[in-house]
Amino acid sequence: MTDARVRRARESDVDSIVGLVFELAEYEEAAHECHLTAEQLRAALFGDSPALFGHVAEVGGEVVGCALWFLNFSTWRGVHGIYLEDLYVQPAQRGQGLGKALLTALAQECVARGYQRLEWTVLDWNAPAIGFYRSIGAVPMDKWTVQRLTDGALTALAEGGQR
Repeated sequence: MTDARVRRARESDVDSIVGLVFELAEYEEAAHECHLTAEQLRAALFGDSPALFGHVAEVGGEVVGCALWFLNFSTWRGVHGIYLEDLYVQPAQRGQGLGKALLTALAQECVARGYQRLEWTVLDWNAPAIGFYRSIGAVPMDKWTVQRLTDGALTALAEGGQR
């Protein structure tokens, strides 16, 4: 059962999605880290070899939420899954089921394509989101910690050195 308020992102949605990503970065207290441009997002979603996919939620013809995702692969299961990079619904639109509708659309993608995982991360302090995720059956990966290389550390490793 699909929700008519949710659909695949279109190229005409790019500016709205960029705005939502910046709102998400501000909500996560990391606005200074967000440098996404419309050109970058357009290329990632709609270029020759898209590596990013997206769904949007609309209310009254206006894009008020988005889910941006890409494929990952489980070597243990031998199949792809979806990694949800960003899920965001504007605060004024929360409580109407849009977040669940976006996640439902991704679950439907998984089932239709034979993918066996839908994964994402959430900030430890984001109690409302964590509560919502638990309510739909998501479970934390307690024994796993996300690791990341960026900026100088990434460059140093690429050059064969250490920090």
